[in-house]
Amino acid sequence: MGIVNVTPDSFSDGGKYFSLQKAVDHALRLVEEGADIIDIGGESTRPGAEPVSIDEELNRVIPVIESICKKVSIPISIDTYKAIVAEEAIKAGATIINDISGLRFDSAMPEIVNRYKVPVIIMHINGTPRNMQQKPCYEALIPEIIEYLRYSIIIAKQAGVDENMIIVDPGIGFGKLPEHNLEIIKNLRVFSNLGKPILIGVSKKSFIGRILNERSPEKRVEGTASAVAISVLNGANIVRVHDVEFMTKVVKMADAIKFGII
Repeated sequence: MGIVNVTPDSFSDGGKYFSLQKAVDHALRLVEEGADIIDIGGESTRPGAEPVSIDEELNRVIPVIESICKKVSIPISIDTYKAIVAEEAIKAGATIINDISGLRFDSAMPEIVNRYKVPVIIMHINGTPRNMQQKPCYEALIPEIIEYLRYSIIIAKQAGVDENMIIVDPGIGFGKLPEHNLEIIKNLRVFSNLGKPILIGVSKKSFIGRILNERSPEKRVEGTASAVAISVLNGANIVRVHDVEFMTKVVKMADAIKFGII
């Protein structure tokens, strides 16, 4: 899954692809580099980020989705927790909803997922982007995340969503300390007990910078590669990344080791 942030303030590439043409060109480049899914977001969810209005988010993402759909055939995911944005994105051509709140922030989201019969990525978050990194605390990290995701699956099913359309994401960096992120990656296989495909997003995140003493996200590629490879070996089905060309090779090698494919 290749990331296209149509934002001025995302932690890694905020502002780089804020214009329509730059966002579209970047998405097309990611497809050429091997992306299987393009994930488009119009609101930064970095720690401390302030929410944007529905109108602003729509103005950012809809033209990009409409333009990309005319040029590529791979699925487009809309990264939003707002039901109105998700619905308009689907009308524009998106075919996956990626909800960082696990269907918790907008009560209308489950009905939208069911109405349009699209896959939904349900993620765990502790708090909101604005406050999630203010001393996140768990009594039992993995069980609490699993319980959160399990209940989000129930919310989806109660709205009529087909179980086979649900993907889970443990939410690396969303209300987690560095040691929490490491524990999740190390124990990622446990999440397969939910019976859903697993998506994980480790790309260039601050826990990698902390471990490698790299303040710049652009210098966290090798650390990302390590986390991606181990995530694949531990059961990740989808990896959400910025550097698609580089990480495609990492995933190919990890798959070869995991499955014995040459």
